[in-house]
Formats: sequence, C-alpha cells, structure tokens
Amino acid sequence: MQDIWQKFTNIKGKLDTYVLDKYLLTTIDTPVIDDDKLLILVSIMEFLELPYNKLENLALSTMLIQTALDTHEHISRTSEDEKKRQLTVLAGDYYSGLYYKLLADSEEIFMIDSLSNGVKEVNEYKVSVYHKESDSVETLIKNVKMLESALLERFTSYFKADLWSESAANLLLFKRLLNEKKLYLQKEGSIVFDAIMNLSNFSSSNDKEPKKQQLIKICDHYLDCSKQIVENGMNKIPFLNELLRSRISSLLKQHQPYAETFMEEG
Repeated sequence: MQDIWQKFTNIKGKLDTYVLDKYLLTTIDTPVIDDDKLLILVSIMEFLELPYNKLENLALSTMLIQTALDTHEHISRTSEDEKKRQLTVLAGDYYSGLYYKLLADSEEIFMIDSLSNGVKEVNEYKVSVYHKESDSVETLIKNVKMLESALLERFTSYFKADLWSESAANLLLFKRLLNEKKLYLQKEGSIVFDAIMNLSNFSSSNDKEPKKQQLIKICDHYLDCSKQIVENGMNKIPFLNELLRSRISSLLKQHQPYAETFMEEG
C-alpha cells in the first residue's frame, strides 16, 4: 500500500504544478483534479507492472487531458462573464498542449491516437447530455457513463486491461450521479436531473408522486445498479490494491437510499 500511495502522491504533486499555475489561478476558478481517476490510472499501470517513468508520464498526460475536458465542462455548467469564460477555455487548451508535449516527448504516438479518440467520444456524449438529446432515461444514463469513462476506456483498451473497464466505468458513473443528486438537493442545478425532466415520458409519468421524489427515485435506481456492478467487479480484479479498495468502499458508502433522503428532509 505504501508503494502505490507514494506513486500516487508523487504524480499528484507533479500534476498540481502543471495545473495549479499561479498566473492561471489569478484569472480562472481553481481547476478540479479528479483524484479518483488518477488513482484508477496508477492502479491499472501498477497492476501491469509498467516502469515508473512510463507510469508517471502516462498518468500525467492522461490526467492533463482529463483536466482539460473537465475545465471546458465547467464553462458549460456555470454562468461566468465573457472574459473569464474565454480565459477558462484557454486554460483547458493549455492543459491539452501539455498533454501532447508529454506524450510526444516520450514518443507514445499510438497512445496519443487512442486518447484523442477518447476525447472525441467524451465531447460527443457531452453534447448529447447538455443539449438534452437522449430519448430515454436509459440512454441518458449511458451517455453520462460514457462521458465520465470514455477516456479511461480508451486507456484500458490500449493496454488490453479490459478487466478493469466495466467496474471503473460504473464507479465513475456512481460518483457522477452522487454529485448530480447532491447538486439537485442543494438547488445548485443538475445537468442530469434537468435532462431527465426534459424527457417526454417523464412529463407524462405518475402525477400523483411529487416530481422531486420521482427524480430521486430514478437516480437512486441507477446508483444501486452501478454500485452492484462495482461490488461484483471488485472481486474479479486480481491484486486490487488496498488504497483503491478502501477508496471505492468509502465512495459506495456515501449513497443514501431515496426513502432515507426524504425521511431526513421531513
């Protein structure tokens, strides 16, 4: 556990120096680095026994492009002034440039191609979710799942580590739905809940049940499903390190069933 923790913290420290640039932070909101995605990446490469230099470079590169995508998504979720929006776009482009440079310097040309396809997929699913193009809840949730995991899926496919793919994708979906539910309950606006309400079959559903309760129930159904897949998958991944196992367990425990949610509010 000490070894994986040391690798994770070392890479996280280097990532912070790239992303948390002092000049950028005077003009944009502090970028959010998804530590869980970084831990998953490091865990996969540790399992594959990659040399540390290669592990570090690939983790940094992948997380830079992931942070670029998250930074651009932040623009869509918030109502910032035009100058700040433009600077945030440039910050995302800056992270993308660092990603290309790191991979090019290490001559990981095929990885560039693989992750570039992942970036394209993320953006396609993002458009579908944000523009409310889904025709059913099932399709919407699938699009959210792919938005969160397409880059990681390209990564696992590149290394033929498909055993990790489904569990990791469902963990990231679980985490995203937890956050969307929190945003909705705190009245901060949820892209996913807005998209569900926009569906025609939701509008014509049970009028006797409060809309808020219907939305929470739908979200909790998919939280339960993804949680089950993650729990089953954890038993199938050989040599799952204790740091990631502990983090997954902690995350899964954050799910509170909808009945308890409304009891607490009452």
